[in-house]
Amino acid sequence: MSGGIPPYDELPRDEAGAPVGWGVFGAGDTVGRMNLQSPAAVAAAAQSVVSGAVFPLNAPQDLFDPPLYGRGAIRHTRLPSPGGTGFDDVYDNYYPQASSQWDALSHVAYRPDVFYQGVSADDVAREGRNGIDVWARRGIAGRGVLLDVARALEAAGRPLDPGSSTALTVDDLELARTQAGLEFRPGDVVLVRTGFVGWYRQQDERARQAMARGRLTAAGVEHTEAMARYVWDSGAAAFVSDAPALEVWPPDPRPEAAPFGFLHNVLIGQFGLAIGELWELDALAADCAEDGRYEFLLTSAPLHVAGGIGSPANALAIK
Repeated sequence: MSGGIPPYDELPRDEAGAPVGWGVFGAGDTVGRMNLQSPAAVAAAAQSVVSGAVFPLNAPQDLFDPPLYGRGAIRHTRLPSPGGTGFDDVYDNYYPQASSQWDALSHVAYRPDVFYQGVSADDVAREGRNGIDVWARRGIAGRGVLLDVARALEAAGRPLDPGSSTALTVDDLELARTQAGLEFRPGDVVLVRTGFVGWYRQQDERARQAMARGRLTAAGVEHTEAMARYVWDSGAAAFVSDAPALEVWPPDPRPEAAPFGFLHNVLIGQFGLAIGELWELDALAADCAEDGRYEFLLTSAPLHVAGGIGSPANALAIK
């Protein structure tokens, strides 16, 4: 048991063979695995603060230019008050998932018209069900742990190309975990570093244009049941990556790969897992490598938008 939830292999299965995580936190639940961030888990996470070092985990809003996945570029205008007495500002064409982000449980369905807890697309569109506001009202705070897979594979003589479709296995994540001396606890936010954000900064305009036009490839966790089991049994409230999709990109659309070929369908649509992507992890990772401590207090305040589909991360790691 992890935080009072059943192990993966005891979950019921649907007709497609997928594990069913609905109902674990109650029939009407819309919070998902964020329920695992109990007051006791948050209080314990605060004990991870030793040096007081603070690491913002948010990439610039306009870093990914052109934006990935067909999203639009933000337009920011500063509005001067008369007589030079001050300024206001306005954002246009704002896509809250264009940079470091959270995916709400309404972002991806388990299957067409079936979202977490059986919510329909109409429930999402008309009523805002499973929206980002449920996490905004709670706040996100708990123990963060860093799996620096890029650094672990480098040390093992297998350097990772973050811009390639490299599938990270359970063994790869376990290598990073054991090298960091970590044990998972219920309610953790697990950060998986591939090095993608740093790699992206080094790409020229031509490469960035190609990624934005649909030729994106990126390292990420593998599309397998073994990975789904690992994520569920970790007891984590959230999995986060510096990569564009957490999972290896592109997904595997073959019928025989279902239901795990696009792992978001299971992680969000069945597990109620919070997923973060494109987070800025390099400075945190360097500090963890220097002092050998890969755990910290992690806080995040999603946008309080009723029925929002996603939000900037607004995340801090405090060591």
